[in-house]
Parts: sequence; C-alpha cells; structure tokens
Amino acid sequence: MTAIDLNSDLGESYGAWRMGDDETMLGVVSSANVACGFHAGDPAGIWKTVEAAAEKGVSIGAHVSYPDRVGFGRRDMDVTRGELIADVIYQIGALKGMAAAAGVTVGYVKPHGALYNRIAHDPKQGQAVIDAIKAIDPSLVLMGLANAPILKLAQASGLKTVAEAFADRAYTPDGQLVSRREPGAVLHDPQLIARRMLQLARQGTLEAIDGSTIKIDAQSICVHGDSPGAVAIAQEIRRAFEADGITVRSFLPA
Repeated sequence: MTAIDLNSDLGESYGAWRMGDDETMLGVVSSANVACGFHAGDPAGIWKTVEAAAEKGVSIGAHVSYPDRVGFGRRDMDVTRGELIADVIYQIGALKGMAAAAGVTVGYVKPHGALYNRIAHDPKQGQAVIDAIKAIDPSLVLMGLANAPILKLAQASGLKTVAEAFADRAYTPDGQLVSRREPGAVLHDPQLIARRMLQLARQGTLEAIDGSTIKIDAQSICVHGDSPGAVAIAQEIRRAFEADGITVRSFLPA
C-alpha cells in the first residue's frame, strides 16, 4: 500500500464543553468525521470545524449517531426503521447545508459509536442507514468496520464503501473491536500504535489482544479525536507513514 486515508472524529465540542483539538488534528488527517449534533456538537462548533476542514482541504464526512448526547452516542438503541432513516437523513442534511455554505461537499458517512457497532452486524438497522443515505445522496460513501457484513450489504444495495481500522483500539481474535468496558481496549502509546498501523498498511495484518495475528483489509485508519493524546498519536502515525514512503490522503477523488 502506497497511500492510505487517516481520519478522526471531530466537531464534538458542545457549548462550554470542549472535546479534542480539531484545529491541530485537521493539519494531520486527510478526512474529518464531523459530528452532526445527535451525539455531540453544536451548530457553532460544527460550522467552525467544517470551515477549518475546507480551508485545509480535508475531506468531510457526516458522523451520524443515535440521538444520545448524554451517553455520547455510545448507548445502543432499539429504534424503529422509520425513526432511524429520518434521523440519519436529518443529520446528513444538516452537515450538507454547513458544507455548502463553506463551499465544499460532504463525501461520505461514518456512523458513530453504538450505531456504528450495531449496524456492523445488524442487517435491519444497517439497511435502514443504507436506505437513508441512498434517499438523500446515493453518491455518498459509507465508511464501516473492516471485514464487517455491513460493507457487503451496502455494496449489494448500490453504495460505495470504504473499510476502516482503528489505530487506538485493540482487536479480538475474530477481528472485532475489544469492548471499551474491557481492560486494554484503548491504546495510548503513540510509537506502539504507529508500528501497528505501519504493519496494517504494509501487510494487512494486526496483532489481536491475545497475541494472535489477524487480517484487516482497510483503506482508512481512525484516530478518535476524544482519546487522550489523540493529536500526538495521529502525528506519530503520519510521521511513520511518510518515513516509510506511504502517502496520507483521502480515499475520495481529488
């Protein structure tokens, strides 16, 4: 692999509550998953992030979620198909408006938190998200967990997809993310993380939490914007990639 996308979840501050360092992160990543107000983000903060992404030439994606600000979108919800379709359309539409005002476009959709994990293997909610995307803009790309069934489901429904791996998360032997409730689920050492991501880019493999080697086919790598030391992690990954001749660039056409 000679090029790979590096993305981060941004625009997640709300009022006086600050989350992450969007401005600095936008100088490192190639794609920004921008909150749409359902799990985090207020209009002023989202607009500021969109403007900054536009200025730096960073691709913009809609980071859609269950309506769960208190739980930061990390609580699973058994919503109806109709509710989920409407919620996803609403969020994408809001970000599209912000992007249009900034003179750029939304190129992809990445579900957040519990919704992301749920649709990875739940075809009912997964199809609802797919149908919502197709209803508002079928040219949008769906970003989903590498090796998860949601990617094939989306492709069968006519959507383009991009597979994603997580830099700062541990994996189970079957290629799933270790639950945040488990010890060792979140990684913090920038050098260790960079080495793991270099292995992913070059060999398509990662070491699982039990020490076994798993195959991960991913075209994008995520560094969570709310992780401690997120900027340092993203910077170290980019430094390692560039030192090894791997270009960091968006998966979307220029």
